[in-house]
Amino acid sequence: MVLVIIAALCALGVYLALCFSSHLADLQEVYDMSNGYEDHMGGDEGKDAKTNLIVNYLPQSMTQDELRSLFSSIGEVESAKLIRDKVICFIYSNQSSHSLGYGFVNYLNPSDAERAISTLNGLRLQSKTIKVSYARPSSDTIKDANLYISGLPKSMTQKDVEDMFSRFGHIINSRVLVDQGTGVSRGVAFIRFDKRAEAEEAVKNLNGQKPPGASEPITVKFAANPNQAKNTQLISQLYHNQSRRFGGPLHHQAQRFRFSPMGVDHMGGMGGVSVPGNSTSGWCIFIYNLGQDADESILWQMFGPFGAVTNVKVIRDFNTNKCKGFGFVTMTNYEEAAMAIASLNGYRLGDRMLQVSFKTSKGHK
Repeated sequence: MVLVIIAALCALGVYLALCFSSHLADLQEVYDMSNGYEDHMGGDEGKDAKTNLIVNYLPQSMTQDELRSLFSSIGEVESAKLIRDKVICFIYSNQSSHSLGYGFVNYLNPSDAERAISTLNGLRLQSKTIKVSYARPSSDTIKDANLYISGLPKSMTQKDVEDMFSRFGHIINSRVLVDQGTGVSRGVAFIRFDKRAEAEEAVKNLNGQKPPGASEPITVKFAANPNQAKNTQLISQLYHNQSRRFGGPLHHQAQRFRFSPMGVDHMGGMGGVSVPGNSTSGWCIFIYNLGQDADESILWQMFGPFGAVTNVKVIRDFNTNKCKGFGFVTMTNYEEAAMAIASLNGYRLGDRMLQVSFKTSKGHK
């Protein structure tokens, strides 16, 4: 009987720990949306507005080196900065701070920045579609333009919310919060406008209104601009209170969430592929029969949707700087690399049919 009670108490402890962990993740999700963006709004204030770019909707697993590598495929990058959360590493000492999903890239040449926008804006990377635009210099007219909306119908999508608010001004980004377990909307969203005046108009016109499908009026108000120290103290206090209750810290293994369309075991036609030796630097893929005008940005666009790409390289003729007909792509995850090969081998690029395979010479780049 005593053993049954102990087992029940242990199960209850685990359940409550998981509930707290989920609640902490929810709190962190809200914090991510409302914190940090304006602190870095213009990147480096000394940068030329025509060379400094902001990149939104980056995969959370993307590193700063990968960000630099991607934009270096367009031109010479002076600096690349991935914006990271300042709180999560304080809570979980065994984790490095995670990306907030956006960063800044500054080019030496304005024409390269312009070309990066036209080439990379809308690029599909893993499960994200990135947005590339000029970084705005910070000013009082564009600060505090983030709105918090609650009471939305659960059926409203992110596009529905944007459609409802877009008549009041230019929307920089938006987010509908969903339950992490079910994927169902919580009826809560954030909208960030280009200017505070636009946000004020939205509050004035939509707060207390009932959108189509709503049974109750929605609440539209300015999102809290949280103080960093207060947030650190609040989340830390929650964490340590729960740690004492359950007899120790909650340990979470750091995970790099990768987009994997299909596991290797389920990939049709992959049974005959031999698995090359693993490498800590990734899986190197050889691409043959590229045209003379091929560049690194083409390889990013081709391989980015399949998973985490760490490096791309087009081999060029020393005298003409034209592509010699082949290149290399390094991917972090084997399954994603295998899927890219299965999908792109035989792919027709222009008037050429590509040959794509794992690099078979010694080692991996």
